[in-house]
Amino acid sequence: MKDGAGLGDAYGATLERIKAQGGEKTKLAMATLMWVCHAERPLQVDELRHALAVEIGVADFDSENAPSIGALLSCCQGLITVDKEASTVRVIHFTVQEYLCAHPDLFSQPHSVIAEACLTYLNSPQVKNVSSHPLPDHQIMPFLKYSSRHWGTHANIELSGHAKALGMQLLSQYEGHPSAISLFEQARSTVCEAGTSSSRRFSGLHCASFFGLVELVASLVSAQGCEINARDGVGCTPLLWAAKNGHDGVVRLLVERKDVDPNRPNNLGSTPLLWAAHNGHEEVVKLLLSRNDIDPNFPDTNDETPLGYAAGQGRMGAVKLLLGRDDVELNRPGDGGGTPLYWAANNGHEGVVKQLLDQKDVDPNRPEKNNYTPLRGAAVEGHEGVVKLLLGLEDVDPNRSGLDAKTPLACAAGKGHEGVVKLLLDRNDVDPNRPDENALTPLGLAACLGQKGTARILLARDDVDPNCLDKHARTPLVWAASNGHDVVVELLLGQEDVELNRPDDQGGTPLFWAANNGHEGAVKLLLYREDVEPNRPENEGCTPLICAANNGHEGAVKLLLDRKDVDPNLPEKNNQTPLRAASFGGHERVVKLLLGREDVDPCSKCECGTIYSMWIILRKYEGGCEARLARR
Repeated sequence: MKDGAGLGDAYGATLERIKAQGGEKTKLAMATLMWVCHAERPLQVDELRHALAVEIGVADFDSENAPSIGALLSCCQGLITVDKEASTVRVIHFTVQEYLCAHPDLFSQPHSVIAEACLTYLNSPQVKNVSSHPLPDHQIMPFLKYSSRHWGTHANIELSGHAKALGMQLLSQYEGHPSAISLFEQARSTVCEAGTSSSRRFSGLHCASFFGLVELVASLVSAQGCEINARDGVGCTPLLWAAKNGHDGVVRLLVERKDVDPNRPNNLGSTPLLWAAHNGHEEVVKLLLSRNDIDPNFPDTNDETPLGYAAGQGRMGAVKLLLGRDDVELNRPGDGGGTPLYWAANNGHEGVVKQLLDQKDVDPNRPEKNNYTPLRGAAVEGHEGVVKLLLGLEDVDPNRSGLDAKTPLACAAGKGHEGVVKLLLDRNDVDPNRPDENALTPLGLAACLGQKGTARILLARDDVDPNCLDKHARTPLVWAASNGHDVVVELLLGQEDVELNRPDDQGGTPLFWAANNGHEGAVKLLLYREDVEPNRPENEGCTPLICAANNGHEGAVKLLLDRKDVDPNLPEKNNQTPLRAASFGGHERVVKLLLGREDVDPCSKCECGTIYSMWIILRKYEGGCEARLARR
């Protein structure tokens, strides 16, 4: 924010008024602004009130000292407000925060002060003596969660001597402390699913390592009886927490000790190296790899390795470090069969794909358990850059299909990835008509799913068959018409050799399915063609008009009746006519449309009772309907 541009001067003037209040009001206002400005997340009203009630240097916590929210709003002179929806306290406008942060002289070591306040609160007998089975709820101890989960973050930014002493006081009695339980509940959710462990063990060393507090870790590990490789409730060691969170200072301190096990996994088999690689903490990865006893291929319970995770997450730095090892397994698949290259390709990490392809021993065609290759993984997600890299290799098979028999081209066409389709078709050895397990070709998939862009690209090829049949004898035109993809229908109708009236194994033509499903746009396009057969029935004798009438598709019925060569009385095998189908379905507007045709027979031969049922509907209409029935 620019000072002197109006707002800066206004905020400066407001701060002068705050200071002019003097005494406790000024002190409370500045403390409030410090917390609101420097807290790790927005504080709820009672969280802030209790935070301000803490007296640093006083052992006991007295909630009666908590100021009212009205007092806070008043002494801050309009710079803060309560967000009613979230019940949190925030500055009145983001520019207030910008102004306060741009003037660091307003608050002396705010993070250290916040850390001291949190630790003073947590060390108080009112907190440490409370039962942690279960933890007290927010209404009883509103400041417990924030202080437990964020004191270390503030201490990591600024650690005063007093904060260090308070931290050691807490950590020396940490296991089983309400603060430990609260932090552990948050921490374990980041490494495993809820309910994977009933233990809530979490030591002071785990906590200090989690927050990356080097001085506290150094003090703790030097203490007699320190379990440096101890596992917490989810099996994580102090080294694992430090590595996962990218605290290279703590990692360096720990890996330099011979008694630290760098490969010790948690309950899900994840090692410190795996988590560091997964999260892209390059300095931590480098430190761990410096240990002679590190296993760079140690898999987790999903059989995924550090390289697999780093590649899948696009961590180029970590991948480079791992590839610098001669003993890293480049093609090792995980439990799902995906290699590092597959996951990098599937997730579109072009840089990592290039890194891996530069390795002589990487297999670019190695599939995962569903027989999906890296090329297919990239094609289905539309990662053009990765597809281009893979297609640049002579030994890449562009037609290799998965268990579903879909090729990379079919996947890209069905997903509408036009750029990928173009890249694949540029390869002379790509088969544009290879069918999948349902005998759908790339064009068939594009038509079925309404991908007009990829359909247009495929139809521009002379070697693409517009009439290819799937296992139910459906053509691309049948699929497009059936699903109402008007643009694709129009594209297909523009092909000279398209078979307009080709029925599927149920006898349904494109017009039949478009009418049956009420897709007026497709019906209109098909009826525009003089060579369309508007009365062609399917295997049970139902014409397009009967199906449209039966389903109450008024628009489709109207379009069909506008064609003079449509027979409105043509019955199906059970002698049901369009009029009878509409009347039995209760589609009165369709009945009216049909009766608008002079050649409609309202008393065509039918089973007993039909004329009476139709009469009940027809009697509602004015005109000559009743007379036409009477003449029968």
